[in-house]
Amino acid sequence: MLKDLFLMMISSIILILMVLVGVAFLTLLERKVLGYIQIRKGPNKVGFMGLLQPFSDAIKLFSKEQIYPYMSNFIMYYFSPIVNLFLALFLWMCIPFFSLNLSFNFSILYFLCLSSMGVYTVMLAGWSSNSNYSMLGCLRSVAQTISYEVSLSLIMMSFLILIMSLNLLDMMKFQEYIWFIFLMFPLGMMWLVSCLAETNRTPFDFAEGESELVSGFNVEYSSGGFAMIFLAEYASILFMSMLCCLLFLGADIMSLFFFLKVIFLGFFWIWVRGTLPRFRYDKLMYLAWKCYLPVSLNFMLLFFGFKLFILI
Repeated sequence: MLKDLFLMMISSIILILMVLVGVAFLTLLERKVLGYIQIRKGPNKVGFMGLLQPFSDAIKLFSKEQIYPYMSNFIMYYFSPIVNLFLALFLWMCIPFFSLNLSFNFSILYFLCLSSMGVYTVMLAGWSSNSNYSMLGCLRSVAQTISYEVSLSLIMMSFLILIMSLNLLDMMKFQEYIWFIFLMFPLGMMWLVSCLAETNRTPFDFAEGESELVSGFNVEYSSGGFAMIFLAEYASILFMSMLCCLLFLGADIMSLFFFLKVIFLGFFWIWVRGTLPRFRYDKLMYLAWKCYLPVSLNFMLLFFGFKLFILI
């Protein structure tokens, strides 16, 4: 029993370290891809073709002086980015392993609980800074995240009704012959857009709308605090890419092809950022409440009807 626990602990630590390294290179990929989209080079000086750039950035950010606003609520201001990063990393614990690391039966429930906890850290980070811009940024971010979490949960319910399980490993068994993207194409597309909104990415990056809010809820953060918020955002992007592959792109987690699909989806997040302009805020809310919510509810009822029909 103790050896099993030790193995689980080591596996989890290795997973978190690999996620952090993956996040470092995802930032490099983003800067490179955006560079080529905008017809420039991107990072190309540090190391071979800029490969060591993320590490030099990390060293620079974590060795800078940690400042804090005089009027801020210091403890909350200080701990919000740390908790934010920890929540983003703990999300990865529900990813199924070949060795059944922490692959528990309620992994999807765990994902929904933890992803909704992330809203609080953003809200506290913006509020505790005691700055008008960060407060506006956190209010926008919270409203957006909560709105899209509703449609995200409902879309996921359709997948869950089809497999009748809360375990992500069961996705693999049910997609052995046909991927869910072919059975549920509209839902797959809606899930992708909702994930973009959930991770506060372009065209839904209202939380850090540079043109009107300076930098959104993290405007008062510099050095380590900013780096942690940044790491948490990119870790959740990678996690969402992984979840998309599990839900409707085959979930063949034992093959190399699965990881190529994850890389492509990570690239898709960046590609969208380089291509699309920012959405209007009221349209973002209308999209969630007037479009995605009724459509996902109708789809859920449709799949529920299919399931009842099969059971009868």
